[in-house]
Amino acid sequence: MTNKKIIHTADAPQAIGPYSQAVQVGNMLFLSGQIAINPQIGELEMDNITDETHRVMKNISAVLDAAGYNLTHVAKTTIFLSSMNHFQEVNTVYASYFKEAFPARETVAVAGLPKNVNVEISMIAIK
Repeated sequence: MTNKKIIHTADAPQAIGPYSQAVQVGNMLFLSGQIAINPQIGELEMDNITDETHRVMKNISAVLDAAGYNLTHVAKTTIFLSSMNHFQEVNTVYASYFKEAFPARETVAVAGLPKNVNVEISMIAIK
């Protein structure tokens, strides 16, 4: 079995449970779900769903960067929403971070998310 490498950066929120920000196995990178915590101040950025989603994507980008990856390497994403009423705004922000060859994805509404946020996104990247 290929050794796994734990990815950690201070430029993304620290784990709020027993998990890693990301785990690399071979050329695959598995990112844990990110929420809208600003890592510099440790506070949620939830003024509106657009800003919240931008913060999530910035956190994801920081973890990818720490592992030597970027958004062009993302093959699969999962988006969790507190309500499907947020779908269009989240989708618009999410799409702005990708230029072409969008990753595979599912988006689901769930009963609750950590810290009562409105959006959480996880990803799988491959080099």
